[in-house]
Amino acid sequence: MLILGIESSTSQVGCAIGGHEGVLASAHSSRGKRHAENLTPQIEFVCQQARVELHEISVVAVDIGPGLYTGLRVGVTSAISIAFGLNVPMIGVSSLDLVAYPIRHCQKLIVAAIDARRDEIFHANYRQVPGGIQRVSDPIVASPEDLSAELLASNHEVQLVGDGAIRYSDHFKDLKGVDPAEPGLAFPSASSLVQLAHAKALREDFVKPSELKPLYLRKPDALEIDQQKRRVDR
Repeated sequence: MLILGIESSTSQVGCAIGGHEGVLASAHSSRGKRHAENLTPQIEFVCQQARVELHEISVVAVDIGPGLYTGLRVGVTSAISIAFGLNVPMIGVSSLDLVAYPIRHCQKLIVAAIDARRDEIFHANYRQVPGGIQRVSDPIVASPEDLSAELLASNHEVQLVGDGAIRYSDHFKDLKGVDPAEPGLAFPSASSLVQLAHAKALREDFVKPSELKPLYLRKPDALEIDQQKRRVDR
């Protein structure tokens, strides 16, 4: 079984190929809003590095968010198109799961926090379980102040990870028992996507391309601005 993983929910875009032998190849880049421009060459690159032809892919996995609207749309749309073209099933994985997964051996409460722009954060909580992590709260969007207050009221030792934790670090740096993860783990990883998708594939936890839905959590910036303008005009 070969899995192509596509990740594009943040300012970083990436892809990876892997299966039962682990991750065979991966590539990531951060070039502003050029996700659509970068993704196709990345897929070609990882296929070459893994010595795999695209038609050999048997599952397409994709980061379904939450995340930045434009990047998320690019990744999900591309993944669906490839899955349709290859006539293979899909697996969707949350971006917050991908941020939390690399620190799955941490004994503390893991809080994954992705920068949502507009002075907001997408976040969810996780705990270690045998073989990985388990999400213990639903993904939500909130202000850094709200997340800080939640952590302050918590009785848990917390490991905070993600680019949202870095961007709004001033809100968390003085909280007792809250430790930041290293900056190198700030973004969702396409390699983690392939690893998590492989576990789901073994359980046959698939969705059809037509059934896969991204998790936006809020409206696109342009739509939100337009609706605010209409309320003002009224």
